[in-house]
Amino acid sequence: MLPLLLVWFTLVSLNQPAICLEHRQQLQPVLLPNGCDDKCGRLHIPFPFHLNTSCASVSNAFHLSCLNSTTLYLHIGIQSYRVLDFFSDGILVDFPGTGSSTCRQYNGLNSFNFAGNDYLGISDDNVIGLYDCEDSSLCKADCETNELPDCDGNRGGALACCYPLSDHSNWHSGDGFSSFAKFGCRGVSSWVVPRGTNSGKRGIKLEWAIPRNKSQGLCASNAVMVSATTVEAGVRCSCQDGLVGDGFANGLGCFKSCIKEGQEAYGGECDNSPKRTQKKLVIVAGVLAPVFILASLLLFLCILKRPVKSSAFDIDQARYHSTISFRKACRTRLFSYRELDEATRGFDDGQKLVDGTNGTIHAGVLGDGSHIAVQKVQCENERDLIHVLSRIELLSAVLHRNLARLLGCCIESGYTLMVGYEYPANGTLEEHLHNNSGQEFGLDWYKRLSIAAETASILAYLQCEISPPIFHHGLKSSGYIFLDVDFSVKVAGFALLCSSSTTGPHVQKNDVYDFGLLLLEIISGSKHSDMPSLALQKIKSGKLEEIVDPSLYYHEQPIFRREQIEIVADIATRCLLFGGDGKIGMVDVAKELFHLAKESTDAGSKKGSALEETFSNSSLLQMISMSPDSVHVPRIAGPV
Repeated sequence: MLPLLLVWFTLVSLNQPAICLEHRQQLQPVLLPNGCDDKCGRLHIPFPFHLNTSCASVSNAFHLSCLNSTTLYLHIGIQSYRVLDFFSDGILVDFPGTGSSTCRQYNGLNSFNFAGNDYLGISDDNVIGLYDCEDSSLCKADCETNELPDCDGNRGGALACCYPLSDHSNWHSGDGFSSFAKFGCRGVSSWVVPRGTNSGKRGIKLEWAIPRNKSQGLCASNAVMVSATTVEAGVRCSCQDGLVGDGFANGLGCFKSCIKEGQEAYGGECDNSPKRTQKKLVIVAGVLAPVFILASLLLFLCILKRPVKSSAFDIDQARYHSTISFRKACRTRLFSYRELDEATRGFDDGQKLVDGTNGTIHAGVLGDGSHIAVQKVQCENERDLIHVLSRIELLSAVLHRNLARLLGCCIESGYTLMVGYEYPANGTLEEHLHNNSGQEFGLDWYKRLSIAAETASILAYLQCEISPPIFHHGLKSSGYIFLDVDFSVKVAGFALLCSSSTTGPHVQKNDVYDFGLLLLEIISGSKHSDMPSLALQKIKSGKLEEIVDPSLYYHEQPIFRREQIEIVADIATRCLLFGGDGKIGMVDVAKELFHLAKESTDAGSKKGSALEETFSNSSLLQMISMSPDSVHVPRIAGPV
């Protein structure tokens, strides 16, 4: 028995380097030089960046210049930025005017005046240090655990104020560093801290992407298109798991990688092993295979006899059994089961926000005091788990102001997966509609109208601008719609475990119908099961006021506001009656609600601009901004 086990462990040890290589490639994608093999100093330049304009690329926005064959620069407008490094999704640059021999501990807030364009944006992988701030409320203690070197390369001391851009509470994509002036800050420094690590590299990471409207034929056949995180309506190409390359049809594409004679090799080199080596491998495999099989069977019997211990599902096991890396799917934090169990008080029923078809969601508080909403999804088998991980990966890549930020994931023993979302201070929409929030007054009509418009916007965006489209499958006011301090919507709790075939009109019908029910709840403040049939009867008979929430004081409202309530009731009715046959979709609904909220006389400039920003992430804004007269959907008969 002992010799057999030694053989088994020896084989495992021999295979270990290959496993480590695969792990490294998944977490840190291989960066290969572009097709022209451009180089400047120590930096090899990857696609789509290039020095020579004749080199294949996708845009002149990625054209670089090399000074004295040593120093690389990126040019944006009239400003030049020294290039420090490259990432698979970005480029690391220094503050303008900072040379290789210049060591500046921090720079002025306006020294880096670039906020973003169609091709580049400030990455939320950056962690920034802020200096001389009058208001320290934006400082985050948890990011101070990162190792952030000084500009001279030595390990830095404690920062006066540390803020990770991934936090998004005080900084949003499209903002520049000058936005921190409102906190009285006068200086800024920056480091990029790659996800899954705590080691920073000094500089500002800019994420790069291609505008979605220029993405026709962009990706190679064995690559997939992924959405950018901080570049509005931007996309990139990513090679399928197991392949390396830039993924672009106009670049290197995607190909195999392997270890050959102790060196990393790519493409055809992986298929041209010497026949003698192959013959030796066949002989060795023939000798060792029976021994390995016998040893494996004995080990398997020992495992079966060993008592099962409940513990967290191993991440490496998930990676081995699926083609999707768990770390790749969960781009942010990997929670332990104990963390989430303690945060939700053992998933106590008192913490439960909703128990629906999309799983249960519990509210909780993490050890650092931050609030979290934990969605628990029970997978039946490994195939379900793989599907859920792919959905999480898709959601975590989407950036929208009305989408609840995904904080992290955890796989429990078996096939139970938990996803943590941000849980804003104002709780759920249901609490405010039914006055469970402890406030003296409920939601006024303008807040309700804005909430409806923002919710429609995120659903329309996910269905029309994301590929493959994302549907919610069960929208409710309880645990799926959160409100922040400004009563802006944060939608969470998407169906992570759904058949891949349910992505057509039937699913859209469910989302449109559910949104119609939500509109009725917003109008009536009630979610009784008979509300749809009752509302249809009252609306048809011209008695809408009988179902309007009494706290809205319908008869005391000015005429224009009563008309708004009637229009929203009409939209709700059409969602229920016509959503299934495609006569009305989420874009149509979002369009009408957007114009209704924007035209409201109660709308201040701040909220109006927020509504614009809600749609500004995509070309959907052009569609939404069309005149409401262009909405060709049937109106219901009878007085409204």
